[in-house]
Amino acid sequence: MLFNPHSAFRNLTIGRPARLQQAVPTCHHFCTWRPQPLTAFEENNAVRLFTSLAVAFALVFSPALARQAQPSQPAAPQRPAEPPKVVLPPPRVRAEDYRAAASRIIGAALTSDRAYKRLAYLTDRIGHRLSGSESLERAVEWALAEMKRDGLENVRGEKVMVPHWVRGEESLELTSPVARKLSMLGLGNSVGTPPEGVTADAIVVRNFDELEARSSEVRGKIVVYNVPFTTYGATVQYRGAGASRAAKYGAVAALVRSVTPVSLQTPHTGSMSYAADQPKIPAAAITIEAAEMLQRMQERGERLTLTLKMQAKFLPDAESANVVAELRGREKREEIVLLSGHYDSWDVGAGAHDDGGSCIAAWEAVRLLKELNLRPRRTVRAVLWTNEENGLRGGNGYHDAHKAELAKHVLVVESDGGIYRPQGFGLAANAPLQARADMEELAKLLSGIRAGRIGASGGGADIGPLMRAGVIGASLDTDNERYFDIHHTHADTIDKIDPNDLAYCVATLAVMAYAVAEAPTALNEPARAGAPGR
Repeated sequence: MLFNPHSAFRNLTIGRPARLQQAVPTCHHFCTWRPQPLTAFEENNAVRLFTSLAVAFALVFSPALARQAQPSQPAAPQRPAEPPKVVLPPPRVRAEDYRAAASRIIGAALTSDRAYKRLAYLTDRIGHRLSGSESLERAVEWALAEMKRDGLENVRGEKVMVPHWVRGEESLELTSPVARKLSMLGLGNSVGTPPEGVTADAIVVRNFDELEARSSEVRGKIVVYNVPFTTYGATVQYRGAGASRAAKYGAVAALVRSVTPVSLQTPHTGSMSYAADQPKIPAAAITIEAAEMLQRMQERGERLTLTLKMQAKFLPDAESANVVAELRGREKREEIVLLSGHYDSWDVGAGAHDDGGSCIAAWEAVRLLKELNLRPRRTVRAVLWTNEENGLRGGNGYHDAHKAELAKHVLVVESDGGIYRPQGFGLAANAPLQARADMEELAKLLSGIRAGRIGASGGGADIGPLMRAGVIGASLDTDNERYFDIHHTHADTIDKIDPNDLAYCVATLAVMAYAVAEAPTALNEPARAGAPGR
């Protein structure tokens, strides 16, 4: 971009006194313009601004001018050529064959508020849905009744025994160097403290390496992990394994900086687990603000003393269910295209993004096909998984109950990334190339709503057992940059969901499910050698 002094001068006057703004010239009369007198204050500011501009101009353009004056240099050695991209076989389907149906689906989804109203009822009237809780079972009963009212087929609850962890009352107080209550949430599956709590000095570490380096200081203390968020996968290990790593060196409790890039004094809960060879110590999440404050206090050489109280405990396993409903195929009813989300949530917030919205989207996609009388060749099945958050009993239970028909599952899709504008699907990295070619062709039906991307990898926790058994898996991919701002917090409520985003998610799921279920050749059918594409 060329430097334009006229534009630069005009930009510099933005936010300046009104007198100076009124004096700004346009380019065609720049040469005849005369500014009004400036005050000393304005003149000094103007000088500083133009000086900064001149320095910036010199830094940007002087190196380029200097390079032009230098003799040409030998060309740098070329980098090794990148490996060629995988060439996909010709698709066995044509998107155009399903264009009319896709248009009807998208139009119906984007003009309906049924999904949003259902999600509002779920989150407002039933609320959060932790495994083993009465609220989860009310949600299961409500969904079964509503699915039957929708006229969906084979509606049923497939029973699963789930862990029943309860939070109880909990608190965290800083008692030294100052007295202050700190926001916290116990981590799921954690043990509790004695009734009087655990009072101990604290040690703050930035990572596991620092914990090991200072292991001789840990015994009898509360370990605080102040680990900044990088990616969820990299950072969540401190939530999952931090307690046992600290217990190895004699810690009496562990506190983890919430796994999030953003905090407004919002602690984020989540699941943790214990190593079999280490003592079980209580573990909780604290806010970014609290973790950074404790870090600063430690760096000033101040003694940190904390009191942690948690009534967390496990009750006997409870009965729950995966919620299942179908639109039976008109020809190949035994072949299944599965859409899903997990119905349980943590016991804070209302589980709107995680993952009630995805459950409603999968359910509504199937209902919408029925409403439009678009009954494909194969069966489209919606499954609302139980116990994803702290046990995965729902996904494992489905796998065990349906072992005999796993080979008939043509495609299984899980949505668990929040309800944001969909971008497409992530297809399992080990999916057959022919299946990828077919899905990329069908995804063209979604290009008009900018949801036509097929990513290099995908899947989900609940469909993991099915994928490991050889079923082709995928995830609904959304533009979820803000997802971890509210993930597993009191703030995961329906007001954070844009009704339009939910409608687009419904449309995206329904179009792909219909096209895959309607295609003459099953997505999981091996490609025939030498078979031409369509």
